[in-house]
Amino acid sequence: PFTLKNMNIIDIFCGTGGFSTGFEATGEFKVKVGLDVLGDRLKTFKANHQFACVIEGDIRKYSPNTFSKITGMAPSDIDVVIGSPPCQGFSSIRPFRSLTVDDPRNTLFESFALLVQFYQPQFFVLENVVGLITHQQGKTIQQMIETFETVGYKTDWRIMNAVNYGLPQKRERVIMIGRRGASSIVFPQPTHFFEGRSMAPLNHPKLIRTYPLMDSKLPPAISVMDAIHDLPNLKSGEESKHYRTDISPTPFEWVRRKNVQKLTLHKSTAHSSKMLEIIKHAGSNIAALPPGMVESGFSTSYSRIEANEPSVTLTVNFVHPASNKCIHPYQDRALTPREGARLQGFDDDYIFKGNRSQIVKQIGNALPPLLGRAIATALLD
Repeated sequence: PFTLKNMNIIDIFCGTGGFSTGFEATGEFKVKVGLDVLGDRLKTFKANHQFACVIEGDIRKYSPNTFSKITGMAPSDIDVVIGSPPCQGFSSIRPFRSLTVDDPRNTLFESFALLVQFYQPQFFVLENVVGLITHQQGKTIQQMIETFETVGYKTDWRIMNAVNYGLPQKRERVIMIGRRGASSIVFPQPTHFFEGRSMAPLNHPKLIRTYPLMDSKLPPAISVMDAIHDLPNLKSGEESKHYRTDISPTPFEWVRRKNVQKLTLHKSTAHSSKMLEIIKHAGSNIAALPPGMVESGFSTSYSRIEANEPSVTLTVNFVHPASNKCIHPYQDRALTPREGARLQGFDDDYIFKGNRSQIVKQIGNALPPLLGRAIATALLD
């Protein structure tokens, strides 16, 4: 069995570092390198992974040899390569045998694959949106698998919903895992029961889900209020730096709070009087508003998240009700950055760097640490 203490990770397209934080939470992995093009994300990544080498740049600009020199990481130093290549990396994948390392046409995905080929880690993990499975009628994902198999990796993928792994949010992702050689690949089993729709067809063979008869013994999915009810009530534009003392935190809230004494990022958006009027009338979707109150919007705009079930997928605009469903279940305001961070499963001591709008985007875009942890645990098994 594969039992190395402190396996080393490279995280490409690392963002704020949520994914790698999940890996490190197992106690068995160490993040050695993070690369991203966005400087504000990297400041947050660096603040939480102090010993990692951080590169701000485009992976296509670094040959694997150059990358190795800059980071000081030789192939023998790295056990796992993880990453979330942006979707635009898939439109023009070519047969891997014809790729050359310094071809300026390399896509983001191809550069990720070249790095895997160079480092030959025990595992790689690639995360992406569910839309990837239908991209070019499924040819794209097949070509990705063939690419990795060409360089020696048994590769498989599943559609995973973070709600099944203890996140108070429905957030589905395609997770592709490669293992060097011909060994089998293990995906994590759900730890929480949730009966909800998927973006994938119902009986899709790659969809990991829970079934009423088999899995109802699992604890139920964590609800929104299970995750944020220890945070004080706020009006629009208000801020609080203290946790509520009149209630007991839930187990989920206790774990997120660690030993933090001072509440941070719990400041609500200062809404306009027009928006406040809309918020007062808001229900579970835009149709709940009185006719004529808003001119246009998505069906989920200007709507409240349900208190007693997991939240909808957070977007990068979760403090602005005009673009998505993000109004607090009971209070007349959008979610605060802290509430968003809770729904993404970040501990309250996670350090976010940047201005408010950058931090909101960082939180909304992140890969939940709890999903990273579940995947990392499956690799260890």
